[in-house]
Amino acid sequence: MESRPRLSFWQIWNMCFGFLGIQFGFALQNANVSRIFQTLGADMEQVPGLWIAAPLTGLLVQPVVGYFSDRTWTRLGRRRPYFLAGAILATLALFVMPNSPALWIAAGTLWILDASINISMEPFRAFVGDQLPPSQRASGYAMQSFFIGVGAIVASLLPWLLAKAGVANTAGPGEVPDTVRYAFYFGGVVLFAAIGWTVLRTREYPPEVLASFDDTPATDPIAANAAARVPTAVASAWLLAGLALTALIAHRGWDRMLYVLAGMAAAYGVLLFVSRVLRPGSMVPAIIGDLRTMPRTMRRLAIVQFFSWFALFAMWIYTTAAVAGTHFGSSDPTSAAYNEGANWVGVLFAAYNGFAALAAIAIPWMVRALGLRLTHLVNLWLGAAGLLSFLLVRDPQWLLLSMVGVGFAWASILSLPYAMLSDSVPATKMGVYMGIFNFFIVIPQLVAASLLGFLLKSLFGGQPLWALVLGGASLALAGLCVLAVPRLAAQEARA
Repeated sequence: MESRPRLSFWQIWNMCFGFLGIQFGFALQNANVSRIFQTLGADMEQVPGLWIAAPLTGLLVQPVVGYFSDRTWTRLGRRRPYFLAGAILATLALFVMPNSPALWIAAGTLWILDASINISMEPFRAFVGDQLPPSQRASGYAMQSFFIGVGAIVASLLPWLLAKAGVANTAGPGEVPDTVRYAFYFGGVVLFAAIGWTVLRTREYPPEVLASFDDTPATDPIAANAAARVPTAVASAWLLAGLALTALIAHRGWDRMLYVLAGMAAAYGVLLFVSRVLRPGSMVPAIIGDLRTMPRTMRRLAIVQFFSWFALFAMWIYTTAAVAGTHFGSSDPTSAAYNEGANWVGVLFAAYNGFAALAAIAIPWMVRALGLRLTHLVNLWLGAAGLLSFLLVRDPQWLLLSMVGVGFAWASILSLPYAMLSDSVPATKMGVYMGIFNFFIVIPQLVAASLLGFLLKSLFGGQPLWALVLGGASLALAGLCVLAVPRLAAQEARA
């Protein structure tokens, strides 16, 4: 058996370039969807529920795409067919989103947009694990972070830049401003072109060649199939817990968004029952079996990811309302002050992505000096400081300094967990394990969408600024959890 050959800088550049387009779409979504929802008449309390589309589609799409991409081989390759299909669908959704005539159409388009981006994004994570030897994976994921930063800078700035160029930044009630519409059109073109570049300029190892490499652990199908046979008592416990929580929420009259948490528990119980009756080795039992036999490193990283992405989702949902209300003095989506604040949030999001691009250059050096775990801890704590500072800073210009810490955390979250993970999973299941790892990105987002509105209303007088404070505390906790991740000698030696 042999190891994967090392790739040149430009080969890594080409294989990661498509992430510029993916992040262009995500950045437009993250910076503008709350604004679109509020413009179309959504109350602030409704916005988290409308955002549920984004993480829920990732929860459903990524493991399924990972499962099938592991088993795909066409003339276009193993992962690249999914790059292309997702790019086509996401481009169409970006053209439709800012022209939504009603709130329910915008919410439905968000489902389609996020599902499409996830179809492309999930195989990109596995693509690095497929193509690069372990010694280059941290650099490969850092390169993805660099393109994520560059793409998001431009995408987040677009409405602000268009307003500076004289494009209308306000519109009548129920109408999305031209600055947002034109930004989404441009984003669709960039997304398709960038992913198309990676599709055309890269190659993939055939399955038999990939199986010959000796730098990843072997899979144990017997153990995975056995794990899929979950005891009836375990499946029943999850289902009953979901039903009991549903009854409690109804009895207490709690926020309806909490039903999402109850539904997640009940749905997992149903899936466990389904995995017992389907043929072993089919998709659902295979995914459940792999979930239950995750490597120890992956289990510990899952906790880190949970708290990291809870914080990020809090930031994406509430920064527009927090900055517009606290720093620009308006919560009215039709006012000039609110839209000025919303555009400034685009600048802030561009700033943290710009700092993330710079951090992506620094991270390999930090890893060599500190190792993977300590580098990730430091970066998460920088992000925590950035979000917590929103409570103290009142001049919106100074919020740019807060974004330095957020940028370092963002670059680290997008690279180092995957570098730590990829060495611990089998090559033949790289796609499905990357999809399963996405559970621990999506579940915290669903928890945030379900719980944050309830917490803000119950404890913080409905003030969105406190969601950012909760996000900062969550990032600080994620940093502490990094210390529980096993220290792999091979990884630290490469550092």
